Amino acid sequence: MTSPGAANDPELLRTLLADSAIGDRVAFTRLYDLTSARIYGLALRIVRDRNYAEEVVQEAYLQFWQKADQYHPGRGTVISWMMTIAHRRAVDRVRSEELHSRKATEYESGNQAPPGSVPLDIVVEREESVELRTCLNRLSDLQRDSIEMSYFGGLTYPEVAEHMSTPLPTIKTRIRDGLRKLRNCLRGREYA
Repeated sequence: MTSPGAANDPELLRTLLADSAIGDRVAFTRLYDLTSARIYGLALRIVRDRNYAEEVVQEAYLQFWQKADQYHPGRGTVISWMMTIAHRRAVDRVRSEELHSRKATEYESGNQAPPGSVPLDIVVEREESVELRTCLNRLSDLQRDSIEMSYFGGLTYPEVAEHMSTPLPTIKTRIRDGLRKLRNCLRGREYA
């Protein structure tokens, strides 16, 4: 059983991180148990969304595990090192979501048909629509469904993951790879 003050014991956290750096999973689990509430609280305050905060925490702990050997006690405590990494991850997530939202808004405003479209505009628009449908049909069913839910259905990536009962990183990879193939297809290039 962990004592309540253990989470604030810098020497214990330093020992657990050092043991984690050499691959000790038990030490890393204990480090997680002692620090996860603070890391999650920080992430939630920054991203203001429970799902995104959970993702930030997961990504941060993966980085803690992978970079445990890079911690230097002379630069601060273990918890401050961890909080700095988690803070950066959370800020990156906010920036990414803001960029995604801004691009979606720009796309929507830039792709609205002007009033009184001339027939040529309508023809071009229909051809582009047919080309888009053709390229979408060249994707795998999983990629196409994920992209359609996200971009045409308005679902967030976590919502797509939940709807498809698939881990979020898998959904992100599917969408990223599908969009790459879609872009190449629309540019007239074959894709692998």
